Amino acid sequence: MEKEQLISRLIQHGYLKSDAVIAAMRHIPRELFVPPHQRKFAYADTPLEIGHGQTISAPHMVAIMLEALELKSNSKVLEIGTGTGYHAALAATIARNGTVYTVERIPHLAEEARKNLKTLHIKNVKVFIGDGSLGLPEHAPFTHIYATCAAPSVPDALIAQLDEGGRLLMPVGRAYGELVMIQKNGEIRKTNLGGCSFVPMVGREAYDEH
Repeated sequence: MEKEQLISRLIQHGYLKSDAVIAAMRHIPRELFVPPHQRKFAYADTPLEIGHGQTISAPHMVAIMLEALELKSNSKVLEIGTGTGYHAALAATIARNGTVYTVERIPHLAEEARKNLKTLHIKNVKVFIGDGSLGLPEHAPFTHIYATCAAPSVPDALIAQLDEGGRLLMPVGRAYGELVMIQKNGEIRKTNLGGCSFVPMVGREAYDEH
């Protein structure tokens, strides 16, 4: 009931539009990806803490990002910032014949994500531990890249790993920043999709940990 009410509001406000994204949000239980003491808030449209100073994004922001990415059923996706795996689970549900590669720097969260994805029998997500700002060059190129954490600018390494015709979406700026879309079609085109607030991306091409 709460999930359906949330989805109805997201549709009403124009955040959710496509059948594929709506179906994925109906299918994936957000409560599985938040700590037990947060589960009563699972379908509130707000970010929730998941430990280690990290958060699971607000559902409206997840919807905005998934709609903007325009994932296909066979997309090859790179996600930076796995957290507990909610966003990756949604992306993998949409890209059901493709693969989602996701990088998390905190081993405990990566393990939580693996466990959650296994619980849902999602087999087309590969979880890596490492510096997400460097991407995964050994698995590039990717048709779609997105980050659930904000960098000072879009890392060159990620742009280099984006396939021709691909889309890269990420927050840029500390605390309050902008959601930036990069499209690679012979040239690099950058579009600002509006304000957002995300935890910082930590890494060699992002922010220092301290």
